[in-house]
Amino acid sequence: MTRDEAEAILTRAGELDDEAFPLFEAALACAAHDDPDRDEQPALDLARSAVERLKARMQSESPEEAIAEAMAGDLRLTGDLLTYDHPDNADVIAIAERRKGLPVALGVFYIHAAREVGLDVNGVDFPGHFLLRIETDEGPLALDPFSEGRVVLPSELSRRALRTGLMPDVAARLDQLMAPISDRAVLIRLQNNIFARAQQSRDWARAERSALRRALLDPTDHHPWLDVAAAREGQGALAGALQALSRAQTLDGGATIAARAARERVRLRLN
Repeated sequence: MTRDEAEAILTRAGELDDEAFPLFEAALACAAHDDPDRDEQPALDLARSAVERLKARMQSESPEEAIAEAMAGDLRLTGDLLTYDHPDNADVIAIAERRKGLPVALGVFYIHAAREVGLDVNGVDFPGHFLLRIETDEGPLALDPFSEGRVVLPSELSRRALRTGLMPDVAARLDQLMAPISDRAVLIRLQNNIFARAQQSRDWARAERSALRRALLDPTDHHPWLDVAAAREGQGALAGALQALSRAQTLDGGATIAARAARERVRLRLN
């Protein structure tokens, strides 16, 4: 898949409603867009194997047991504890080869496989740590793809929320903290992770690519264009940064004070 082909897939995905958003296809396009000189087949093979293994496990195990055993037990998918900030941890093609990564990137495989066998699984934008929510006959359960898909008990969820700095009354509202998010939001969270790490390491080219993918995935949001502009400015591409800032202002109806200020700063540098 070329970078242009990946952008075309992401553009089409961005135009779809949340209900029709193609999570795995878009995640694969994101990985190819970041580095197109790779074979996507390992990721496709892993996704297919995940569906097959989960379907077999569902014959004799509960949904929450089946998904954990299929993904972590059979396919060896787990969180990368030792090199958490490694760029490959946010890339579904690399994960297919390494079998470890960030919770949100691992979650893409979990969600894809679960949906293919008829399970109701969604991402959760839990404070400080991405989780999955699976609907069962006994009610919703939280699963942690970073910890081999294990069930996270409500008491532990509250403790995790408290550790992020939330007030006790907020941390106790698990119905709100465990609210499912859209597949589009899952993939945008993954791109945010990539941008933050690239920005920290001053890899401005990679930061620009991740911000551009966010802009394609949610074409109504002006915020990704601010990040595109910052990444381009970091590379010295001031004319491109100015274009991105203008795009941000257009999407926000010209109301973005930060974009106007940044645009003026970049414009002065061009003179």
